[in-house]
Amino acid sequence: MQDQASTTTEFTEEITTSAQTFYESFVEFLPRLGFGIAIIVIGVLIAGLIGSFVRKRVRSTTNDPLMSRFLGKAIRFSIIIVFIMLSLRAAGLGDVSAGILAAAGASAVVLGFAFKDVGQNFIAGIILSFNRPFNVNDTVEIGDNFGKVKTLEFRYTKLKTFDGKDVYIPNSDVITQPVTNFTEDGFYRWDFLVGVDYEDDINLAKECIMRALKNDSKVISDDEHVNFVAEDELATSTVNLKVYFWVDTKDFGRIATETRGRVIGHVKMELMKEGFYLPADIQEIKLYGRESDIPLSMKDLKKDASS
Repeated sequence: MQDQASTTTEFTEEITTSAQTFYESFVEFLPRLGFGIAIIVIGVLIAGLIGSFVRKRVRSTTNDPLMSRFLGKAIRFSIIIVFIMLSLRAAGLGDVSAGILAAAGASAVVLGFAFKDVGQNFIAGIILSFNRPFNVNDTVEIGDNFGKVKTLEFRYTKLKTFDGKDVYIPNSDVITQPVTNFTEDGFYRWDFLVGVDYEDDINLAKECIMRALKNDSKVISDDEHVNFVAEDELATSTVNLKVYFWVDTKDFGRIATETRGRVIGHVKMELMKEGFYLPADIQEIKLYGRESDIPLSMKDLKKDASS
């Protein structure tokens, strides 16, 4: 019984000693832990200030909100990671920070295969932040998607289509697919066909069309952007003229489209004012066999069939 009691006493003393040692170590560690947390808090504040400063500075210098926003986020994220590593070392957890870095390096290979698409989009986002074929509110066509650029994020580019849809395109697709920018220089050339009668004066028709183009204030005409009309096709019943004219595409969804519609209407009125007849396609009916008369209605056709 004495041996059992002494064993219990020793075990209790060991637990008490361990608890006391752990408590003393924890109390001793608290200041370092508080100091580490303070470093993280200060780091987050500093990262936010520097990220905001860089974003505003880059935007004022380059007038590029996409790149400034992207760089601001990237710098803020990087500074926060640096301060987290510093806080672990300040708290006496240098081995932990080294282990985290080692684990991050080892897991990077595994995660690289598991999240290959995420990594591609992230790297593509970095490339696009420095070198890309569009800016905010540019009208672009990326693959089958057509709309205005709204934001560039780490993983995707957001487009707003003209029918109100929000399209999120992976940045890797933006890098690899053809990108057509309709508003980079602010000009776009529309075209449409006008059919006149074979007996009409083609040169006079061209003059009427050019007069309609000159009278529209939204049609752009200068040494670089020349509007013109050219014969396009000898169709079945008309000589088709193709009209080429330039418009402003800063607001491609409305102004450019309205200008095209208005020009078509003005061309029609100018031609009709000069007495031009705008014929429709003529359909030719040929009769084969013994038929010599054309039935004027279905009733005539039924009469012929019954007689």
